Amino acid sequence: MPYKSRWSVPIETASLPSFLFGSSHSKLPEVLSYVDADRPETHYFTFHDYREWSKRVAAGLISAGLIAGDRVLLYSGNNLFFPTVFMGVIMADGIFTTANPTFTTRELAYQLKDSGTRFLLAAEGSLAVALEASRIAGLSQDSVYIFDDAPFDKRGEDKEGIRHWSHLISNPESGNQFTWKPCTTLEEAKRTVCLLYSSGTTGVPKGVELSHYNLIANCCQVDHLIDLDPRFSRDSVEQQRWLCFLPWYHGLALIYFGTVAPRRKIPVFCMKRFDLHKMLCHVQQFKISELLLVPPIVVAMAKSPTIRNGAYDLSSVRKILAGAAPMGREICEELESLWPNGQVNVKQGWAMSEAPCQLLNWDTRETSKSSSVGELMANCEAKIMDDDGINELPDGTAGELWVRAPNVMNGYWRNVPATQNTITTDGWLKTGDIAYIDAHGKFFIVDRKKELIKVKGNQVAPAELESVLLDHSEIADAAVVGVKVEEDERPRAYIVKKKGASVTREEILKFMENRVAKIKRITGGIVFTDEIPKNPSGKILRRLLRERATAEQAPMAGIMTKL
Repeated sequence: MPYKSRWSVPIETASLPSFLFGSSHSKLPEVLSYVDADRPETHYFTFHDYREWSKRVAAGLISAGLIAGDRVLLYSGNNLFFPTVFMGVIMADGIFTTANPTFTTRELAYQLKDSGTRFLLAAEGSLAVALEASRIAGLSQDSVYIFDDAPFDKRGEDKEGIRHWSHLISNPESGNQFTWKPCTTLEEAKRTVCLLYSSGTTGVPKGVELSHYNLIANCCQVDHLIDLDPRFSRDSVEQQRWLCFLPWYHGLALIYFGTVAPRRKIPVFCMKRFDLHKMLCHVQQFKISELLLVPPIVVAMAKSPTIRNGAYDLSSVRKILAGAAPMGREICEELESLWPNGQVNVKQGWAMSEAPCQLLNWDTRETSKSSSVGELMANCEAKIMDDDGINELPDGTAGELWVRAPNVMNGYWRNVPATQNTITTDGWLKTGDIAYIDAHGKFFIVDRKKELIKVKGNQVAPAELESVLLDHSEIADAAVVGVKVEEDERPRAYIVKKKGASVTREEILKFMENRVAKIKRITGGIVFTDEIPKNPSGKILRRLLRERATAEQAPMAGIMTKL
């Protein structure tokens, strides 16, 4: 029988804006919502400001020609206006999607074309890539806008014929009059409003369709867990303060800080990019109560002699949640030791873009002493399945984790075969992760059936990198697997040269630099080999390559490169 959460919470049938703000014109508390961590005295939004700026974006997009279901892609790093675009697009009945700002022209063009983007907002530093990608994807230059946080101070400037995105922001009067459409039926609430691009269990990136209902459901689930914590329940006098240094384009940050925080009226101090020193200074300055971390940051903090020597006051931190990729318990304990008397217990959670942003997590009243990712959150079910996907496996036996929950995606954007291969007819999502459940009902992620590599919490699909490698004129065959480096993974390539070819590792690394984002580069080593192991049908036997990589894990001169 499937495992079921011990909790159940009601989930509202509503639009996401109605869920967060109540109505388009109701009075809202003047509490802080989003604050620029570098300019906290002058650059911030109250909860009321957040709604009003989002309404101005919605009204402006509609005036510019957006119709229901149009896709708006934000290609940028963090800034204070990121959440207002997210919410404004949804208020306008559009579909919001993001792209990693380090994407190359090829990668961005693929997503523009696959999503059918109608409006592209691009950071000025990425504008050249955005324009070339738009040309390849057939998107008119008139649909490309320069995105930054200039509207906070002034209108913003057009440059070289490209309009500034302030043209998409209506005046305050029009914004104030704007009213979004409510969702009164479950069918309306299940309309897709967000596309998060994920490689799923394998292959090239696919658009994960998330609805009002999906986002509200996960917000309710996380909200419930926070309420279990006596330190931060709604009856507690201790205020939560969050710090966002994770990239807003990633689903974990977008949903956690973009929905849960405003739902609970928690102020979010926003950093434009991650910097360990600045992050720690902000924790000290703003008395941050909890941190949402990914494994590389856990390692950086745990290993830092500066932190251990007391250079920063981190006493305000009460909670740390780590996600995006599993970690050993030892590194978590090393981080915990920075605080006295067990003040902080590092807990790990689990989710995937297809079931964001959390599905397995801990009851915060418990103490984690293992590498478990906790238990099922409210309204969730799971089962552990054998390799054939036919039989359920008993407690303590590892198999593929299948989940069923209200936050599971609608499906993959315009990709019925991929959806059917991932979600069963009765609603079970095949996660591609290998897990087991212990006698206490705690889940452990132990391996990956899917082929994805997790680099700094980002999904990297081996098939995509292999396709790029095979474009090289001197490469006959290639396979890519992930290798473990501390608590992170890095892509490692096995290369078969064409007969007579003299290509070097350095030349291949240079070839990849211009074709993939930094996180996708071959930083785990390049190994030349006579053949790639495959089964009779031609499928790469990655398990054999991962075993080989483990045996080769000792550093090889001239192969390993730094991120």
